[in-house]
Amino acid sequence: MIPRKLEDIVTGALNKRKAIIIMGPRQVGKSTLLQTLFGNDQSVFWINGDEQDMRSMFVNATSTSLKAAIGNHSYVVIDEAQRISDIGINLKLIIDNIPDVQVIVTGSSSFELSNKINEPLTGRKFEYRMFPLSFGEMVSHTNLIEEKRLLKHRMIFGYYPDVVVNSGNEKEILKNLSSSYLFKDILSFDKIQKSEQLVKLLQCLALQIGSQVSYNELGQQIGIDSKTVERYINLLEKCYIIFRLTSFSRNLRNELKKSRKIYFYDNGIRNSILGNYSLIENRMPSEIGALWENFAIAERMKRNAYNKAYCNNWFWRNKEQQEIDYLEEADGEISSFEFKWNPNKKASVPNSFANEYKSSFSVINPDNIEEFLL
Repeated sequence: MIPRKLEDIVTGALNKRKAIIIMGPRQVGKSTLLQTLFGNDQSVFWINGDEQDMRSMFVNATSTSLKAAIGNHSYVVIDEAQRISDIGINLKLIIDNIPDVQVIVTGSSSFELSNKINEPLTGRKFEYRMFPLSFGEMVSHTNLIEEKRLLKHRMIFGYYPDVVVNSGNEKEILKNLSSSYLFKDILSFDKIQKSEQLVKLLQCLALQIGSQVSYNELGQQIGIDSKTVERYINLLEKCYIIFRLTSFSRNLRNELKKSRKIYFYDNGIRNSILGNYSLIENRMPSEIGALWENFAIAERMKRNAYNKAYCNNWFWRNKEQQEIDYLEEADGEISSFEFKWNPNKKASVPNSFANEYKSSFSVINPDNIEEFLL
């Protein structure tokens, strides 16, 4: 069993009279985390939202009927909660009327669950995100040397738990995972009927990691309008498949406004969408650089979320095509980073940026990646 960062975080949040909400994509280990935390504890009332009889107990529920169902249990664990109608209102009934019961909830379709719980549970919840395994979790599980040896493998196959623990079956597992993303979660929302357009969009995004993207150009390539492209990207982001970075600007004339880059939370999913599992050594230098940038920034997102490192993040580019891959601003201080797969490659802060902003600067490569991710 690979220990997860969220285990200690959730344990520390228990019994504080707030619901604990764990959201994230399918197959990242949410149910396994619950089993690790509570196992066969007899004080836990387990509810699986995939089961019809469990869902039925929430239909027209009252505080009295919920109290009767929960009985003397101290914990209520609801897995796949997005399947339950009016889940937010029902959770509010439990929290307000059975205050000694700790509620823990998971959901895979994060945006639907979030929409159902945000208003009813205002001030009544701790909310956490769970991701595929992280560099930091794997270092803790094995050691730093071993994980750095596996960087080339992780850049191709990613960190989904099933992928990590089933060496030799990575391609088949990733194919199933990417199909589940596309056809089970996303297509069931917002009346998306033309799955081939969504697949084409994902393929286009996968080919453009590390590069600026234009919704108009994407729409022209796929055959849909830019507003539909943006709507699809919003859904993909809310399902934790991709995330966006916007350009940093303090209104200098030569800085780009409203530019964006899009990255995948997992390199394995990106490569699965393209059906390309070629070894790093067989890829063009430009693609290796893009994979390394995607890997490093995605892992940084996980690290920041688990460490509660609250910051703003961007990339920077000006009209002269000078660029910095990644910026963070925390407590008014800016940190800037460039990503180079080849440790011998050098980089420096563009003068136009350095003259306007006070910032630390680091070049992140495989030799020092632990400084960025641990």
